[in-house]
This record gives sequence, C-alpha cells and structure tokens, in this order.
Amino acid sequence: MTFYKADTINFLRKLTFRRVFNIIQLYTSYQLTKLAKKPIQWGLPMTISFEPTTACNLRCPECPSGLRQFTRNTGNLKEDFFRKVIDELHKKLLYLIFYFQGEPYINPKFLDMVKYATDKGIYTITSTNGHFLDDDRARKTIESGLDRLIISVDGTTQEVYQSYRREGNLENVLQGARNVVKWKKKLNSKTPHIIFQFLVVKPNEHQIPDIYRLAKEIGVDEVKLKTAQIYDYENGNELIPTIDKYSRYRKGKDGKFKIKNQLLNHCWKLWHASVITWDGTVLPCCFDKDAKHRLGKLQNMSFAQVWNGHGYDAFRKSLLKGRDQIDICKNCTEGCKVWADQ
Repeated sequence: MTFYKADTINFLRKLTFRRVFNIIQLYTSYQLTKLAKKPIQWGLPMTISFEPTTACNLRCPECPSGLRQFTRNTGNLKEDFFRKVIDELHKKLLYLIFYFQGEPYINPKFLDMVKYATDKGIYTITSTNGHFLDDDRARKTIESGLDRLIISVDGTTQEVYQSYRREGNLENVLQGARNVVKWKKKLNSKTPHIIFQFLVVKPNEHQIPDIYRLAKEIGVDEVKLKTAQIYDYENGNELIPTIDKYSRYRKGKDGKFKIKNQLLNHCWKLWHASVITWDGTVLPCCFDKDAKHRLGKLQNMSFAQVWNGHGYDAFRKSLLKGRDQIDICKNCTEGCKVWADQ
C-alpha cells in the first residue's frame, strides 16, 4: 500500500495523550475479551460514524437509502445535538466518519458540523456520491478543514457508471472533483486527502485501469478499489465480479455462492467504534443499515451510559457466542475489502 506522507502526518498530529491512552485501553480490553470469552470493555470509542442524513439523490441497487427501503424515518442530523455528543466525546475521539446512510451534502449544516469537529482536533472523513460539489461547496469543503474526502466513482463512462449509480451523472461528479482540487490549490490547503473510491462490480471491472488514469488527470490523491456487499448472493448476482480477488463471494461445489472470509466469534469494531444515526440512535456497526439493533437513544442517555449499558453488553455477549446467529453479521465481510492504491 502506498504511503501518503501528508495525510499520515496530518492524522498523527491528531493524537493526544488521552487519545493514545484510550486506544491502549480499547485494544487491551478487546484482547482480554478474546482470552476470557466474556465482554471486558475499557475506554470510549476511538471511531464514531455519524449519519448526517438518510436522504439520497441516487438509487443504487444494493443500498437501502437508494432503494428507498428503510423502515426507519428519513431525516437530517441536527447541529445542536451533534455538538452535544462531540462535546462529550472529543477528548478521546480520534476519527469521525460523517457517513452511514444517505448523501452527507444533502444536510445543509453538514460542513458546519465538520468545522466544529475539526476545531476539536478530530480527524474527519466523509464519503459522497459527488453530485453536490459545485464551486461554492467545494470551497467550503476546504474551509471546513475536512481531512479526507471519498468520492464514489464507480465507472469511467456514463453508461457503465449509471449501471450502478442509477440516476447519477458522471460528468457532474468529475467536475465536482475538479472543483475540490482547484480550491485545495487556491487556498494552499493540504486537506482534504481526496480519494476516488471504485466499487468493483461485474459491469465496471474492465474499467479498473481507466479509473487510475482519470484520477491522475484530475489531480486526485488516491484511488481505492472496494469490493461490493451483495444482499442476494447465494444463487449468483449480476453484480458479482468475475475477477476473484475483487469479489467478497466465491462459488462452492454445490453451486451456491458463499462469503470468502470466516466468521470469527469476536469483532474489533464492537470494541473501538460505534454508529450514531441522525436521530440519536446508537448502533453496533455500519452493517446495521436499517437500525435493527438499537443499543440506546442519546436523547435519553449520555453516550458513555449507552456504551457501558445493558444493550451493548448483551450484544457483545451474543457476538462472542456466535456471530453466525446475528443477522447483520452473516453477510459481514470485514477483511474482504481490496485496497489498491494509485
């Protein structure tokens, strides 16, 4: 994997004594949990995924937001609520992901919240479909202090791009990337680290070399190839790549497709990270897209109370007993991502 000096230095500068000590607590308690086979939890999460909105302008076929199939309400994260949670967590929180479901830039206060987290010394990252990066928002993105910007570009021609990013316009996305690159240079900013994320599926796998060329032409910092999570995969799916290393699934002797990786009865994510939806519901991880496993509501409790509460403890216990018995874990492909850099 390529070493990106500026981004790495920027990330390391976010480390403080409290954050480092918290990471040590988290990792130690996780390792002790694996040995004792019962939940031991010290510290608070070093990583939080905060959901700016559930709304999206696209209709991607493997996304609940795109399919409009949520059973939960659609809404935008409120700025005052966000600030309250960040005020509680920022001294130990290192990494803040402004994404869960939906398109972050739809929330009109999104970049104000990024700026607030930046001012707290937190490393901030978001993932966008790139359709809202007009000249004004591109400039404001740089001014917000966002540390990492992931732009989904899942095809290098409109025909291929829209086969997955349905109702999307590739040229709008590429122009948005150009706008960000332009303002980054104009404002002499080292951030954000700009990434083209290419979700490898069967219709676009032949364009992998082209995405590197396109990124270089525009001035994007990095390309990441990501394997796709498929919901209905057992009997095959038109999105599963033919190139084995880019697929999370493999065809078995019985003709059925199976997940490549082995489900182990422990998970680092449950010890170092958490997800907070736009309405303040705390979830175990990003695979719980429809918020089925609700571990607490931050309108009624502090985050620390939820993190150390009965809901989290019960979920961690069930995970240690058998991840194959938890619905969101059955199609979990942590460790099956392909990171191929420019």
